[in-house]
Amino acid sequence: MATKLPTRSRSPATTVCFVPAAVLIIFVLLRRPSMDPYAPGTPRSSVSSRRAELYGRMAGDLDERGAAFLKGGETSQSLTLSDLFDVRDGAVVPKLKAADPPVRANVLYLDPEFAAVISKAVKEVFLPHFDQVIWFQNSSMYHFSMFHASHHLEPILATEDEIEAEADAVKRVTEAVCPLKIVLDRVVLTSTGVLLGLWQVESGTDPADIRSKLREALPRAPQKQLYDPVLLHTSFARVLGPPKLPQEENTSSLDHVKFFHDLVAQVNKKIHGFQAKISELWYVEEHDVLALALNGKMKVRRLHLGCNGAQDNWKRMKRTPL
Repeated sequence: MATKLPTRSRSPATTVCFVPAAVLIIFVLLRRPSMDPYAPGTPRSSVSSRRAELYGRMAGDLDERGAAFLKGGETSQSLTLSDLFDVRDGAVVPKLKAADPPVRANVLYLDPEFAAVISKAVKEVFLPHFDQVIWFQNSSMYHFSMFHASHHLEPILATEDEIEAEADAVKRVTEAVCPLKIVLDRVVLTSTGVLLGLWQVESGTDPADIRSKLREALPRAPQKQLYDPVLLHTSFARVLGPPKLPQEENTSSLDHVKFFHDLVAQVNKKIHGFQAKISELWYVEEHDVLALALNGKMKVRRLHLGCNGAQDNWKRMKRTPL
């Protein structure tokens, strides 16, 4: 029998826009680029500094807004947690809904070799306290959202031929993008209950440059994208309700923000500084709402990062006499 997650009443006239809570938090907090957001070739030190500033603001979201996900279960744009999840037979299961039109997303993919280590650490810390009120991202689907050819805030309709042309354009981009070596800067929990991994880039093509290349390759894409251009983040889990505490503890008097900070600190102790490599970009058609996050129906084109342009430049440098 299904268990209902918390809901909040809403007007029947309200239009529901399926925007993940992590997207809303990032979009609202971070819309103040200090330079051309898609300018290619920005110095890595400058981008890293912007990224560090960004992550500092994101880390403060829970303190500023509190654990909003405990107050009615609303995520964003009148979408509630009960719209997304059920609890059946002791397990959290997603409520999949068809996306019309499908979202077309470009994401970097984290190989399960690396994702499994992170997933294990997150579950060790959070599962004992939440059990039936937490959704863990499938570790075989850990990804970093880069750029949307179409999203729910601004749908861009496309024929099958146009979609194939987009995929070919993205493939040409990946041939010139170098694999990334990344390091986990920190883990944060947002006010909407999303546990995020925030990463820095040690080598390879920076996400800001990848987004710039995708913008050029996909001129029909929405002008307003969902993420700050320098952001490199992964969703690990979504907390759906209050923690399970020993009987002797008083839930009503619990300082939830401090409790969540303590859990996040435990995760950071386990995996802060964890290194990984990204060698694939996926062009994804999400036929279900939030298919990448909720194990829904999607069509995936897996594209390897070729670094061909950089290799050609290196060869030319080697042939150039001093």
